[in-house]
Amino acid sequence: MSTPPGLPLAPVTGPSAAADAYARVDRGAAAPAGEAGGAFGAALSRALEAAVRTGHEADAQAMQGLVTGGNLTEVVTALSRAELTLQTATAVRDRVVQAYQDIIKMPI
Repeated sequence: MSTPPGLPLAPVTGPSAAADAYARVDRGAAAPAGEAGGAFGAALSRALEAAVRTGHEADAQAMQGLVTGGNLTEVVTALSRAELTLQTATAVRDRVVQAYQDIIKMPI
């Protein structure tokens, strides 16, 4: 069984920069000076890049299905995964905008 579609925000296993960034976020540690935007910015950037990559993969899968008559199940699965990723990214964006608006409305 495959994993459910969505934004790939799960920590990466093994020694990698992504795993180090998640570990810093969990410990509340600061990001290294060379890492622009800090750990949160880097994690958000990776999540957005993965969402865009999911969309590109769905487009490629759909084109391959149209050209070669590939496996319809794989095409539908890729498109569903891209749709769910887009819906998740939109929901996160809406929550961030709402939180920003709530902060702006706070009295000083």
